Amino acid sequence: MTYHTPYEIIAKGAESGKYRASLPWWNILLRGWMAGAYIGMGASLMIIVSTGVASALGAGIVQLLSGLVFPLGLILVVLTGAELFTGDAMLAPFAAFSGTSRWNAVFRLWILSYLGNIIGAVFFAGLLAYSVLLQPGPDGMTASAYAVATVTFAAERCSYPGIYGTLSCFIKAVAAGWLINLAVLLGISADDAVGKIAGIWFPSMALASTGLEHSITNAALVPAGLFCAPHLTFLQIAQVGPLAGELGWSTFLISNLVPSSAGNLIGGLVLSGLLPWIAFKNEIFR
Repeated sequence: MTYHTPYEIIAKGAESGKYRASLPWWNILLRGWMAGAYIGMGASLMIIVSTGVASALGAGIVQLLSGLVFPLGLILVVLTGAELFTGDAMLAPFAAFSGTSRWNAVFRLWILSYLGNIIGAVFFAGLLAYSVLLQPGPDGMTASAYAVATVTFAAERCSYPGIYGTLSCFIKAVAAGWLINLAVLLGISADDAVGKIAGIWFPSMALASTGLEHSITNAALVPAGLFCAPHLTFLQIAQVGPLAGELGWSTFLISNLVPSSAGNLIGGLVLSGLLPWIAFKNEIFR
């Protein structure tokens, strides 16, 4: 494997950001749709492998298993060239900092990739809900144990009450934006598939295992939970617990998606983008 210095990695990030910002609008939207679906794939695997584990092995093992499989989505994004908003939060500004892209192109990329991500994530949520989480029965669709786990996850993500809850969600999202952009940066800097996968794996594993807030992951799993919730029995609702009452589209939008998206953007732009750029810009232009 070839080793790249930190400023060489950032320079590669700037080149990638310049290319992404120059794409046609429909291409960004399509690639964003793909990325949203890919993140949903990794997120759904995270739910499936961790269902029922806590009662046997404990909460820590649940978080470990979740982290081990979550990177699938980001690996698919980076290796296929899909467009992830939370990665563009870092890569596009690198190009703007270097003067190779204008900020209006950066904002255009952010908006289109974000819209594509949300549409792709919700699309995959529908596929997941009506193929794996819900099963056909004699009286209609019945919810599996995986559906209960998904609804529980969704209810937890909608339970950030008040200003302090919103602030907590935002802070978790800043940390998530930092980690996922480090994963993206390491992934694009590697020269072979093994190096890319290894670079992506550990930061994104840390994101999932620590329970941080990634907006596009939530845009897949929370809608999947909302699709499943009407099909839960009273006993299954009791398994979800009191937080089941927090679940709702407007609650998700206001208390989670907006602050988590803003936090991911700040984490990528400032902590993974601006600060490393300031630290290494002299070497980049030397």
